[in-house]
Amino acid sequence: MKTARALEGLSDSNQRHLAASRPLIAGGSMGLELFMSRIICFLALLGFFAGISPAAATETLLIGPGDRLFIHVVDTPEADQHPSVTDSGEIPVIGIGNVKVSGLTPAAAAMVIHDRLIAAHYMNHPEVTVSVEQYATQNVSIVGEVKTPGAYPIATPRSILDVLALAGGLTSVADRDILIERQRDAGHPVHYLFSNNASQAVSGQLMVDPGDTVIVSKAGIVYVLGDVNRPGGYVMGNNESKMTVLQALAIAGGVSNSARLGHARLMRTEPNGTSSDRQLSVGDLQKGKAPDIAMLPGDVLYVPFSFVRNTATMGAASIASAAASAAVYAIP
Repeated sequence: MKTARALEGLSDSNQRHLAASRPLIAGGSMGLELFMSRIICFLALLGFFAGISPAAATETLLIGPGDRLFIHVVDTPEADQHPSVTDSGEIPVIGIGNVKVSGLTPAAAAMVIHDRLIAAHYMNHPEVTVSVEQYATQNVSIVGEVKTPGAYPIATPRSILDVLALAGGLTSVADRDILIERQRDAGHPVHYLFSNNASQAVSGQLMVDPGDTVIVSKAGIVYVLGDVNRPGGYVMGNNESKMTVLQALAIAGGVSNSARLGHARLMRTEPNGTSSDRQLSVGDLQKGKAPDIAMLPGDVLYVPFSFVRNTATMGAASIASAAASAAVYAIP
């Protein structure tokens, strides 16, 4: 009764499969062994296809001229090959001649060879895999704010931190937002944030492929001049490339006792090319009576002296000239 009720809960398809297996099981140990071997083979095939599908879906590096490939045909060792891709992007394949593979992923190349083998009636059901044994040495170009920009040869994909290390690392004025132009897709560059947090910098790494270009821009700089302890230009080197007036003053060592806090000036060149000159009270900002002001790259904050030199004796042109010659400091 229990068996009958259990069978009633199965679908028609499952009942048919169970009925078909009964003669094998009833046939003794030989029948059971055959039945189990079929089950094991079926599960093995499921595991095989489940294992290769994600890898094929995530392949991004394309085959190029000079790459050495390994072509493997399952159960046909005499068909295995190790050809190199010619300058025209082709490889010779046993039984079908030259096949164009340049610009394809290894999985796509395997499918092309598979279809050609069938079309040529050389094999009926080939199982073909293609892997890249060795990539042709290509250059990765690293330009911008790195210590030794240039073109560096790499033979395989490498992490962005490894590539930056080839160029000696970032300079003190480098922007944290790094651009990577892909050779295979130049129209869609990708961004990598070289975070000030080491764990985030490592976990967020991208792979750089042979032929790619890494561009490191200069970070924004703000200038703090006048009656401050360390006047100069300061890099907006945090992850967000942002800085406020109070943050800039703190990096500049704060104002001196002789500063005229109520007559500070914030000079800015607007995107349309016009210039603005805004007076502000540093004292009000420090006391919280006025909201802190976000600075933009190129802004000049001038805190006047209360004697000898002040805003009356130092005009906007003089302040701009001083900003141009200010020493640039990296944010610790």
